[in-house]
Amino acid sequence: QVQLVESGGGMVQAGGSLRLSCEDSGRTLTRYSMGWFRQAPGKEREFVSAISWSTGTPYYADSVKGRFTISRDNAKNTVYLQMNSLKPEDTALYYCAADQGSYYLDKIYQYEYWGQGTQVTVSS
Repeated sequence: QVQLVESGGGMVQAGGSLRLSCEDSGRTLTRYSMGWFRQAPGKEREFVSAISWSTGTPYYADSVKGRFTISRDNAKNTVYLQMNSLKPEDTALYYCAADQGSYYLDKIYQYEYWGQGTQVTVSS
């Protein structure tokens, strides 16, 4: 059973940076594609970024391209989301997700495992 735990959320001013982490202490995530999604109050959960386990290819939503960077450290069994130049509209609960597939990584239904989320709040 994959159990994902996110951390690194917090409150930051616009223009600031945060780095989110996602790890599973129980098993390796090496053969899992990893995704980050977010959900703002009153809105649907949306894709932010993902990285394929098979190719290492990163994917980004247009809204975060150039500002966010996804990476993984297999030795630490951790996936990161570096978020720079944060905007108030980035405020949301950020979720980490994992799946053994490599396709449609921007789709919520693709992912089998989800974390509980970490809150990111960006003030103007």
